[in-house]
Amino acid sequence: MILHANGSNRDHDAALAVELAGGKPRIVHVNELKSNPSMLEDHGMLIVPGGFSYGDDLGAGVLWALDLRERFGEQLQKFVSSGRPVLGICNGFQTLVKAGVLPGGFTPRRTTLTYNAGGHFECRWVTLEASQHSSSPWLTGLEDGLDTPVAHGEGRFVCDDETLAMLETQNLVALRYSGDSYPFNPNGSTGSIAGITNAAGNVLGLMPHPENHVFDWQHPRFHRGEIGRSGLTLFQNGLKLASS
Repeated sequence: MILHANGSNRDHDAALAVELAGGKPRIVHVNELKSNPSMLEDHGMLIVPGGFSYGDDLGAGVLWALDLRERFGEQLQKFVSSGRPVLGICNGFQTLVKAGVLPGGFTPRRTTLTYNAGGHFECRWVTLEASQHSSSPWLTGLEDGLDTPVAHGEGRFVCDDETLAMLETQNLVALRYSGDSYPFNPNGSTGSIAGITNAAGNVLGLMPHPENHVFDWQHPRFHRGEIGRSGLTLFQNGLKLASS
């Protein structure tokens, strides 16, 4: 299931990535899920895609997070607890964090995603490094990292030193930008964090867009003979987890 809300705009990109990875995507409007939360149980994987849900009123992902937490929070918790994969991309990552799904277990919430340190929208390609310590099945085969675009204005991952230490100790940091400084870290994220998982490893959220690098020709230097490292593996991993 690929969730859609008013203002989300990467659901069809995510659907294409799932299809290329061998899955059968279904885009579901959040209002449909609100009216029948139990339908979530009929799906093997949940993707919360990128965009600007509800116009990012009150902050990026805030209102969509209310949907997740208040309208079908019980069903979502059962879905996560069952071990099925959940992927939040960009606005979807913001939503999962602000709903408390990621990283999970912190009360009150001690992480967030806020305005880029540079004070403006960032649209560029970045290189991601996968954690060698994470056991998340989402990261299988990503030892060489990923090359993906980012497109966000509120992508800076923020937490205090104590929380950062907890994330690292529990191996919840899944993906980092390839450098600490701009432009490698495009938003000034604490610890160069680009993506995190929950403790079980079946829920992954990241700010970059792996669904927008599933063909070689999408890489900006394709015509110079460079294809980078595709994001398709991520979706293949999700489908493997869904079928396990």
